[in-house]
Amino acid sequence: MVKIIDRKSLNLQPVYDIGVEKNHNFVLANGLVASNCFNKSHSTAYAYVTYQTAYLKANYPVEYMAALLTASSDNKEKIEKYRENCQRMNIEVLPPDINRSNLEFTPIGKQILFGLSAIAGLGEKAIENILRAREESEEKFTSLADFCSRIDLEAVKKSPIENLILVGAFDCINCNRHQLINDLEITINWAKKRAKDKESGQMNLFDLLGGNNSDKTSQEKNFDQAPSTTPVEDYSLVEKLKKEKELLGFYISEHPLTSIQKSTQILSPINISELSEQKSRKKVSTIVILNSVKKINTKQGKAMAFLSIEDISGEAEAVVFPDTYEKIQHCLIEDAHLIIWGKIERKEDNKNQIIVDDAEPIEKVNMVMIRLNLQEATDTLKQQNLKGILQEQSGDKNKAKIPVIGIVGSGEQRQLVRFGQNYWVQNEHTTVEALCHAGFSAYAMPLIVNS
Repeated sequence: MVKIIDRKSLNLQPVYDIGVEKNHNFVLANGLVASNCFNKSHSTAYAYVTYQTAYLKANYPVEYMAALLTASSDNKEKIEKYRENCQRMNIEVLPPDINRSNLEFTPIGKQILFGLSAIAGLGEKAIENILRAREESEEKFTSLADFCSRIDLEAVKKSPIENLILVGAFDCINCNRHQLINDLEITINWAKKRAKDKESGQMNLFDLLGGNNSDKTSQEKNFDQAPSTTPVEDYSLVEKLKKEKELLGFYISEHPLTSIQKSTQILSPINISELSEQKSRKKVSTIVILNSVKKINTKQGKAMAFLSIEDISGEAEAVVFPDTYEKIQHCLIEDAHLIIWGKIERKEDNKNQIIVDDAEPIEKVNMVMIRLNLQEATDTLKQQNLKGILQEQSGDKNKAKIPVIGIVGSGEQRQLVRFGQNYWVQNEHTTVEALCHAGFSAYAMPLIVNS
């Protein structure tokens, strides 16, 4: 039903719609106007904006995603979400670079350069000072000493510089982040004293002796005498990535699971980003990092846990009920790399979570390898014998988590064949023993081989 109101009694102006230069035909006789005029024009405007947005995303995807990332610079969750979208669109988000990054996220070809505004603890004043120092000389920073000498250390404090180092912004100068952190304090003190001496007209003896004494620019750029601490080894990859996660909200230089992604494909896991594509209650497995564990007790006093998990494609929640918790609690440790098996559950808010049935540290997962020559691989009796042994060792399919791989042929003719999950087994040792007893050449090996 159309609601009619008296325009004169409310002292309203004539109603206009988008693209209409005169009174809209919703203005009725006797000065009455239909009350849904605004709603229709409003929805039309939204439809038009939606069309424009879709056009930009389809035709200028890199620029579009860079704009979204910039608009969300103060929201780590949104940045991570849009960065995941970039991955799915094959757009690489490059780490921050002290010599290239600007305030905003910058499109460069088919890549996006990380914006300084999205680094925690940096601040707009510090960023402006750094960019001004870079632009005034039109030269790149060549060292930590050069950087500290050219910026205003009253505007850019020690903490923001530490954050820049820890997220990899100085990797283009020196990729040993640990060394830079150790050198930072004495370099700042040196740069402050150098600036003070310069203001008072005093010259360091080594500056005077270095290069052409009449060349003032050369003297100012002489950083050979900048102090340095005892050389140290760089942080481990795990330590680097942990700091990146703290300061950016995600891993920027590499994901901790990248190195094992190829190896773990043998287990046929799904990515977290694919959960929404699966049917509710479907059984799945996935390789994840355990971000957090929240343990609670049920009304019956039994322990259970809520997990925050992530992989290269995104993050999700998982639930471990009491019976499962009792079985796997030993491996529910923050930052652990796990393979988890479970069922997908779709919550009321349409978000997906995993009900965990089992979990195991990925480095403890083993495989059963079976060598077969071409004759054995095509021998019907051998095939039946092999099938029988694997089915016997498989038992309860829900407990058979160890993949079986066939190595058929040898040399350049060798082929790896993955047996279907119906032939996965529960215990690699008893399976290898049974296979060897039956005349097969078999052995167990870890899924992840530590270098």
